[in-house]
Amino acid sequence: MEVVTMHSHGYEHHRSDRPGWGERGGRRAFGPFGPPFGRGGRGGPGGRARRGDVRASILALLADGPMHGYEMIREIADRSGGTWRPSPGSVYPTLQLLEDEGLITSASEGGKKLFTLTEEGRAEAAAGPKAPWQEAGRAGDWETMQEIRQAGVGLMEAFSQVWRTGSPEQREKALAVVNESRKKLYLILAEEG
Repeated sequence: MEVVTMHSHGYEHHRSDRPGWGERGGRRAFGPFGPPFGRGGRGGPGGRARRGDVRASILALLADGPMHGYEMIREIADRSGGTWRPSPGSVYPTLQLLEDEGLITSASEGGKKLFTLTEEGRAEAAAGPKAPWQEAGRAGDWETMQEIRQAGVGLMEAFSQVWRTGSPEQREKALAVVNESRKKLYLILAEEG
């Protein structure tokens, strides 16, 4: 694989047998540890969906009593007023991490794991926020914002393709669809609830 990097004096070419890795063994664009997290990174605006928020929420929930992972996801969604529903891909690895740290234990119950705080976990939960999902809920629903962004990008990609490759009649129709959609979106606000 050829990696091209730009310096003030021009371009430099490197070869690497590992996809995504440059000559020095680090990932291109983000350095050796991958993309940044937190503000503006994977966690979304304000880092709302960072592992720390999931971690604090799990500890706060388990302070109320033992729960299954899926119950925690549902509880966080309910307690945040539906504005934040952490994904299983963020909850279950965090549960494993907490178990590895000795803050929680798990026991199989009906084919599911039931998680409980240890003494150290109770101390950690007591020192942390009591309702971290409230702050997460105020920051907005990151997953919904991602869906909105993807819908907008998809619409623009489709419009762009019609504009680049379509006939004049097809272009005119595409423009009419976009303008009509914009009007319909504003009409939604005008409707009485």
